[in-house]
Amino acid sequence: MSNMKTVYTTGEAARICKVSQQTIIRCFDSGQLKGFRVPGSKFRRIPRDILYKFMKENGIPTDALESGKRKALVVDDDEELVELIRDHLESDGRFEVRVASNGFDAGMMVKEYHPDVVVLDVMLPDINGKEVCQRIRSDPTLSDVRIVCISGMVEEDKISDLLASGANEFLQKPFEVEQLVDLMCKQLDVEPIAAR
Repeated sequence: MSNMKTVYTTGEAARICKVSQQTIIRCFDSGQLKGFRVPGSKFRRIPRDILYKFMKENGIPTDALESGKRKALVVDDDEELVELIRDHLESDGRFEVRVASNGFDAGMMVKEYHPDVVVLDVMLPDINGKEVCQRIRSDPTLSDVRIVCISGMVEEDKISDLLASGANEFLQKPFEVEQLVDLMCKQLDVEPIAAR
């Protein structure tokens, strides 16, 4: 794959390893994780092969590094919308996608799959999106998961409730799938693809 990065920042390495940036910096500064500093600056950079070896030695799953793709979990009971989002993300090429149609499955999958981003419909058949947000946010191992809520509801107080419960973004239905992808990229610091 030509868009595979060969050198990572400490922030990117932290996201790939699912640890805090401070942890990566500590490992770098103590010599556990080799790399180099950008000349004339304090910025640390970690070559891909060194990061891979570090992950292997520390039992960190290397799938995020190998595929270079970000994991997305789409949670909505609207099958057509889910298919539309899934097709768009898969053809985009930067995302690996899994789907859930209710809050219970979403909760299980977030733990097991540890997505980088969850696209979460607020009105699910079993529990509401706010509760899903709270559950994700109550688990410290999931602190890096970004949540983009989607819904047809408009009440401002409900939206601020969701954001207070841990959602990172809110997108009003109906929306263009491109808008959603842009929001996801913004949340993950992924470069938006220039319009084809």
